[in-house]
Amino acid sequence: MGITSAMVLFAVIWSMTFLIVLPIRVQTQGDLGEIVPGTHAGAPEVHNLRKKAWITTAISVLLWIIITSIIVFEVITVRDLDWFNRGTPAAEASETSG
Repeated sequence: MGITSAMVLFAVIWSMTFLIVLPIRVQTQGDLGEIVPGTHAGAPEVHNLRKKAWITTAISVLLWIIITSIIVFEVITVRDLDWFNRGTPAAEASETSG
């Protein structure tokens, strides 16, 4: 795995995790009973974005380490996921050395 692939993997994991963490413990204007005229009652009043970004980063780093280890140490490969045998067969060591 190259450095660019690792950074893209982290960015995808971080953004997916952030979308999961974002709605947790949000207090809306409707919940607090202080609705500003012209806004929706479901608009967030207390969202704690900085705390959620740090939580997301911690979770993402942990998930990234696990997933990167699986990829780098080839615990699971693409061949393991080829259930219908549509991929090309693995080359023997003697065939690739020329």
